[in-house]
This record gives sequence, C-alpha cells and structure tokens, in this order.
Amino acid sequence: MTTQANRLVSLWDEAKAASMSEPEKLLYRSNLLGSDKRVTNYGGGNTSAKVFQADPLSGDEVEVLWVKGSGGDVGSIKMDGFSTLYMDKLRALKGKYRGVAFEDEMVGYLPHCTFNLNPRAASIDTPLHAYVPRAHVDHMHPDAIIAIAASKDSKAMTQEIFGDDIGWLPWKKPGYELGLWLEKYCLDNPNSKGVVLESHGLFTWDDDAKACYELTLAIINKAIAFFEEKTADVPAFGGPVHHSLNAEERAGVAARLMPVIRGFVSGKQHMVGNFVDTVTVLEFVNARDMPALAALGTSCPDHFLRTKICPLVVDYDPATNNIEAVLEGLEAQIATYRDGYAAYYDRCRHEDSPALRDPNAVVYLIPGVGMITFAKDRATARVSGEFYVNAINVMRGAAAVSEYCGLPEQEAFDIEYWLLEEAKLQRMPKPKSLAGQVALVTGGAGGIGSATAERYLSEGACVMLADINADSLAATYDNLVARYGGDVVRTVEMNVTDEDAVAAAYAYTAVEFGGVDILVSNAGIATSAPVEDTTLALWNKNMDILSTGYFLVSREAFRMMRAQNMGGAVVFVASKNGLAASPNASAYCTAKASEIHLARCLALEGAEAGIRVNVVNPDAVLRGSKIWEGEWLDQRADTYGTDKEGLEEMYRNRSMLKRSVLPEDIAEAAYFFASDKSAKSTGNIINVDAGNVQAFTR
Repeated sequence: MTTQANRLVSLWDEAKAASMSEPEKLLYRSNLLGSDKRVTNYGGGNTSAKVFQADPLSGDEVEVLWVKGSGGDVGSIKMDGFSTLYMDKLRALKGKYRGVAFEDEMVGYLPHCTFNLNPRAASIDTPLHAYVPRAHVDHMHPDAIIAIAASKDSKAMTQEIFGDDIGWLPWKKPGYELGLWLEKYCLDNPNSKGVVLESHGLFTWDDDAKACYELTLAIINKAIAFFEEKTADVPAFGGPVHHSLNAEERAGVAARLMPVIRGFVSGKQHMVGNFVDTVTVLEFVNARDMPALAALGTSCPDHFLRTKICPLVVDYDPATNNIEAVLEGLEAQIATYRDGYAAYYDRCRHEDSPALRDPNAVVYLIPGVGMITFAKDRATARVSGEFYVNAINVMRGAAAVSEYCGLPEQEAFDIEYWLLEEAKLQRMPKPKSLAGQVALVTGGAGGIGSATAERYLSEGACVMLADINADSLAATYDNLVARYGGDVVRTVEMNVTDEDAVAAAYAYTAVEFGGVDILVSNAGIATSAPVEDTTLALWNKNMDILSTGYFLVSREAFRMMRAQNMGGAVVFVASKNGLAASPNASAYCTAKASEIHLARCLALEGAEAGIRVNVVNPDAVLRGSKIWEGEWLDQRADTYGTDKEGLEEMYRNRSMLKRSVLPEDIAEAAYFFASDKSAKSTGNIINVDAGNVQAFTR
C-alpha cells in the first residue's frame, strides 16, 4: 500500500546548522542519516566532507578529507570518530597502486596521509570518498536501494527508477580499485547525482552538506515509492504456508529452544541469544519461499559479515507443535550446518586464508515463532538480528519485482575471510572474564544483589535482576543501564516462593539472553523474636523464602543448565548465622543453616554436570540492605541494647578485624565463585564477616 507515512522526512534544522563548521555539519548530517534504520543499518555506511583547513605546520590552506573512521556508526559517531587525511597525499597514492592483486596493501599507506596526527584509523572505504570529485559524499545501505542492488535486473531497474540521475556499477569488493571506479564514473558522468553499487548500496554526492543529505533521502524515497507501487498486490515471499503462534506460545517455544541451541554453539566461547518475533520476521519465516531465499544468503557485505553465509531453518512445525522432536533433532541439524559451513570454507579458501572460524550459524529461523540470533555478546546478537531484518526487507522487494540474488559464494568468502577483516578481529581486546555469560540474581534490587549484578556486568556478563519489589527493581535497573547499557540488563518481578513465577522468570531469561550460567540466590528477609514469641507463620515465612525459595530457584537453574550442558555456577548468599547461632533469631538462623546444607547437597548432584555450588556467608551488611530496614533493624538494636546509629559500630567492633562489611565485599566473593578463578571449587563456603570465631567452618 502506498502511503506518505513511509517516506523519509528531512530533519535538517537550518537555524541549528547555521553556526556549524563544515566538519560539524558532517557530524550533524551523519547522525541524522544514522538515526533511521531505513537509511542505513548499525555500523553501516560512511559519510565524508572535503574541507579546507590550515595546515598545523605551514599554516597554509590545505584540502582535508573528513571521513567516518574504521568501525564507527554514523548514527552515534562523535567528532573523534572521523579520520582526517590530506587530499593531496590521497591523490598521490595513485602512484603507489600496483593493481587489483595488490590493492589491500594500499590500506597500509593511509596512515601516511593523516592530517593533524588524528589517531582515528581510516577505513577501507576511504578511497571511495576521496576520489569522488564533490565536497560531500554519503554512502548508505538502505533496504529499498539494496533490494534494487540485489536484483537480477539491478542495472535496468536502476535506470527505470532514477533515469540518468543515478548510475550503476557492477559488484566490486570495497577497496582501492572501487574508489578508482567511482572516480572514473564521476568524471564520465559529471551531471550524475550518485550511483547504485550492485549487491552493496548507494552513493550520493553534492557540494553542500544539506543538499547532500536531502538528496540521499530523496533517492531512497523514490526507491520506496517504486517498491510500494510494484509490490502492492504481490504476496510477500510467495505467501504464507504457516500461521504464527500467539505471542505467549512463541515465547514459550523460544524459551525451550534457546538454551539447547546455546549449549550446542558455545563450544569455543559462551554465546548470548536474542529473540525477534516482529511482524516482518513472522511474515518471512511463515512464507512458502523462505527456505529457498534463506539458502541464497545475504547480499550486502555489511549484512553478510554480521549474519554469516546463510541462516539455519529449524525443523519446527507450528501446526503440530513438534517441539519435542525438534529438540531431539537439534544436535543433528546443527552438526549438518557445521559440516556445510566447513565444506564452504574448503571450497573457497585460499592459501593465505585465515583458519576456519566458528562454523555455527548466527541466525536461526523458526516457522510460526520468529528468529533467534546468537553471538559473543548481547549487543552483537541484537545487531545481527537487525541486519537479518534488513536482509528480509531486501529479499521481499527484490523477489517481488525481479529475482533476488545473494552474494556469490566466492565473493562472500573473500569478504568474510578477508585478511584486512582478520587483522581487525585480531586487534579486538581480550574478552572480559564473564563475557557471554548470563547471571540471574534474586533479591537483585537490594544492596548485595545490585552490587553483585554490577560486579558481574563489569566483567562482561548479562544480568537478569529478579526481585519482588517493583519500585526498587526499576530504580536499580535505571542505575545499571545508565552505566552498562540496555542490552545487558533485564528485570523480572519474581516471588521466590511461587513455583510458577520462578519457572516463568527462567523462561524469560532464556528468551532475553539465551539461557543461564550463574545463579546468585540472594533473596532474603530477616526476623527477630524469642522462640516463645516466634509464631508458626513467622517460622514458615523464613523457611518459605530462605529455604524453599532457594530450592525452587536452584532446581530451575539446574534444569536449564543441564539443558545447555555447559556447566554453571550457583552461589548462595547465606549468612554467618547459618553457622553461628544468634539470640532471638531461631527461625532466621535455622533457615540459613538449611540453605548451607542445601548447597552441599546440590554440589554433590551438580558435579557430574560441571555445575558448581558454593556459599557466601555475610554478616551485618547494613548499607543498602533491604532486610536492615524496618522491624529487623529495630529488633536487632533492641537485642544488643543499642540504637540504630550504634548498631553498625557495634557489629564492626565485635568482629575480629574491626571492619565494616559492605555489599561490594559480598559481591567480590560472589564474583570469585562465578568465575574461573574458582573453577575447582564446589561445596565450599566463604565467610565475609570481618572475622567471627563462632562461624569458622569445621
């Protein structure tokens, strides 16, 4: 259906831009273009401006290319994300060029062209911008344009839609030679406004920043309008052959599949999952032509690098809900994909190709359910899913008006195993100690829970915060997201004594992150009363939360960890009172002792599966702790004959080390038991109590 609502609208604010320098206008334009996924995907595309500036040494006016640096994203780029290079030196590089067989060596010359000692590395696309003889250049990856670029009739379609305004160039791997092609095209066609690159994307140019931006939007809008008209009455992907399950059922299937897939694909490193069941994805996975189109792979190099040669289509039938059969057959399906990927590598490899990388699929398509992606971290998994949605949009358009063409296999391999790409991968920092791991923390909104979550996040983990207090949970979430980003933190309201709520929380964790590697069982209460005043209700409340609750969350953790078959770590936050009796707290102390013994039992059961279970025993962690609010604080102060202000000092002075115990101290112990630093420890206890002889383990 044709609708003006689908058009891109110029967001350029002339008043805002009036006082900007040309580099600042480049930044402004870049951020505007990158703010809409219809224009370009995350990390995709480049922008540039040729600017006259004073040379730092001579003071003479020189022409400088400002261009998005290697690895940047135009939507979020800042000024320091641009490379700056002398144009006269970039032109001089032509004298060093020895031909296509040697074009990769030209990247090594780019640092010699750096202007003003800019440390931002120049990208492989730098020559594509440098040699276009216009001041401003946009290189974007709009779905509507790539649908043209990936069509069998790409050249004719470009002419039909754009006439002489936009030209067309055949597929060529990004690099120095393509930069020379673009220059020749511009010189041969001085009135052209841009060019479509086959299987790649769009270049547009102008001598004014605003005009370049608005030209880019206009060209994309023209392509959008073309596809709206041509595809209005054409069933997408051959029409549906499956019907979607409802949202709850889709999430349920994903929750069953994701931990099992995760276990199979995490051989080299822990992988994190992402689930998408948008209308766009469901339309594709339910379609008749989906299997054939998926097998063709993606076209745009940016799509391909994020999503691999092709996805794996899971053998799920939503009509019969054959989930048990699917789970039984997943290992064979994944093994078949690996074998196919290894065969692709063997067919296409060169003598100097990098070694075979992870042969597992990134994208998993499930009819009636949606799409799952797995990657080394949550952000990469999410972005990989976004890229495949871009690919779906491309396939929809191309297949409806022509014939969709994926990137030829050898060309795809040469992009994936490009030595320059390998060098970029080798420069990546070493993963943090909990990279790719997923932790569920109960009592996650309290002092110990939030401190533990932060410690895990700082080491690269994803964290599901579970708590019964919705307001505290929201505040903790906001605090952690502000520092670690929205990809890695999720929350769930959960009562640890509710069996169904616990199971639902783990299912939600599976859908959000793929599974669970670490459980921190930390939810708690504290009560104080002489035994003769301890009611059965008070006794049961302690046992329900501190004993039964720990059992329920541990049982569900064991189930998921066994499904993954990757081992795991369970950390109980118990108490010094589980080892050392305390007056007027029989219900609390007994329940805490129960926790400790439950951990020992679970350590025995989990060992053969590589699931380690250990205990951290805090004492008197007053700061930030929810259990030290209200009656418990009053009761303990009364028990020891002091007031609220004196209680922390009393606890500090009674310890052997005369030190206060803080939530961060407990978090450090919880990190130790979750990390490989304690890989050979299970069934153990760490007391973090500043020293209490009664709590010495014996």
